[in-house]
Amino acid sequence: MTTRYPAPTLADLPDDIRAKVLAVQEKAGFVPNVFLALARRPAEWRAFFAYHDALMEPESVGRASSLTKGDREMIVVATSSANQCLYCVVAHGALLRIYEKKPLVTDQVAANYRKADISERQHAMLDFAMKVCLRSAELNESDFAPLHAHGFSDEDIWDIAAITAFFGLSNRIASFSNMMPNPEFYLMGRVPREKKGG
Repeated sequence: MTTRYPAPTLADLPDDIRAKVLAVQEKAGFVPNVFLALARRPAEWRAFFAYHDALMEPESVGRASSLTKGDREMIVVATSSANQCLYCVVAHGALLRIYEKKPLVTDQVAANYRKADISERQHAMLDFAMKVCLRSAELNESDFAPLHAHGFSDEDIWDIAAITAFFGLSNRIASFSNMMPNPEFYLMGRVPREKKGG
């Protein structure tokens, strides 16, 4: 299956976007399809990744958060699964396995986070994220108490909701455009890396 909208080539990208895509390629060893797929609209690409980075890498904008990288990816996987987004479950599932150092966690969270081998704190986090994802109009003060009980601040709760909402946008763009995950994502973090040098 191919994407419904042809992606530009690296050579066709504006200089600032090309530089960022090449930096990702250098780090990952490949270019995740989302980077090229969204680059067909450069202004939207810049806005999308600026918000993405502010949420997923808060330190890049000078903001602290108690959510770990694994927590953030777990929110993406659980809510993207609820939205049936193949791209985001597979791509962010790879990152979740790596950050949590648990080869089975992505499959568990994507299939049924309530039975996943995650902490009670993470269960409470995902309960809230899933309500934001599926029934946000029903949220009320009682939904915040379990999060506070697990040590989440109001700013952390904003992060949980904002990540859920942002990836709701991402899920829908990936789905309608038929964005497919790179094959590399499927195997990342499933088998522990061999240690170098004996």
